[in-house]
Amino acid sequence: MNSLHNPPPLATRRPGAAPRPAPLSALARPSDVFGYLGPNWFASVMGTGIVATAAAGLPVQLPGLRFVATLLWGAAALLLAALVAAWAVHLRRHRDTAFGYAADPVMAQFWGAPPMALMTVGGGALLLGAGWIGEPAAVAVDLVLWGAGTGLGLLTAVAIPYLMMTRHRIGADAAFGGWLMPVVPPMVSAANGALLVPHLPPGQARLDLVIACYAMFGVSLVATVIILPQLWGRLVTHRIGAARMVPTLWIVLGPLGQSITAAHLLGRAADGVLPEPYAAGAQMFALLYGVPAMGFALLWLALAAAITVRTARAGLPFSLTWWSFTFPVGTLVTGVTGLAVRSGSAMLTALAVLLYGLLVAAWATVATRTVRGAWHGRLFLPPAVATAPKS
Repeated sequence: MNSLHNPPPLATRRPGAAPRPAPLSALARPSDVFGYLGPNWFASVMGTGIVATAAAGLPVQLPGLRFVATLLWGAAALLLAALVAAWAVHLRRHRDTAFGYAADPVMAQFWGAPPMALMTVGGGALLLGAGWIGEPAAVAVDLVLWGAGTGLGLLTAVAIPYLMMTRHRIGADAAFGGWLMPVVPPMVSAANGALLVPHLPPGQARLDLVIACYAMFGVSLVATVIILPQLWGRLVTHRIGAARMVPTLWIVLGPLGQSITAAHLLGRAADGVLPEPYAAGAQMFALLYGVPAMGFALLWLALAAAITVRTARAGLPFSLTWWSFTFPVGTLVTGVTGLAVRSGSAMLTALAVLLYGLLVAAWATVATRTVRGAWHGRLFLPPAVATAPKS
């Protein structure tokens, strides 16, 4: 059985020869695609899905934008189904490798991606898919995916920090943006749960869901507030570190943007559900929290962009961490969109559109590189081999 320390054989190639332009040519056997399928692959579902859902609420709607967004949601749903099926094979054939990721202090963080992928597709079903599959089916799909994603997300929010505290060996310079991945899913649950509130029976069911979503909002926000100073301190005292990890700096935008989105959606969901004055307070909180959080998010965006450009000049190798350029920016788009709708600000409307343009450009670049890497099989190699320079 393959393990993280026993990579599958690579395809033989003459020294200096160009890679063969054949599917999976970097692998010795096509079945090796299942050998090292990490949870980080689910970030591609998150990144594709957020391009769709961010377009659904964009304050400026261009002709055909919603149709294209729905197609992208469909693509994300198909990709999710394919990855779930591939993981079923992976667990059956390479169980040691699959569970071995939890023992790796870096790869373990990306177990936060599968629950967020589930909820991203579920939220897209409600926002975009209802026109294709009907509202009752869209609500049912979202309920199932939100329930599964919330359960898995709460598990990662506890299990991965527990492993870090008890099993993993963490160095003084080990903090990186990926530490946020396991604790972001509850914030995604809070935002997507708010979308489900109007579809529940009036009364206790809606009230309990709103309260549960605010609790999950707190789980993720407080954990983020704990982790961010560690990341900032590491960057200041130990500098940027390995180039391949630089894209993970963008993950910081994820909990920030998603918290702004969640505050907006929960404020809307609380209307008529929470008793006064709490319903009115939820409306005020959405704006009074969202604008300052957006300010810090824009500061971090500028820092992350500057570090990324600096690193790219020296060489920024492609890997699946590049998907960090997509979903976090997408959550900032949805957050700023909510603030623009609430405030009526033309400046925030323009900012939301500008950020969406950045998101689309990032997604197009990363998706193209991912398809190319998957086609030749390089992204299915063990991490140390996949990131090695081409011969």
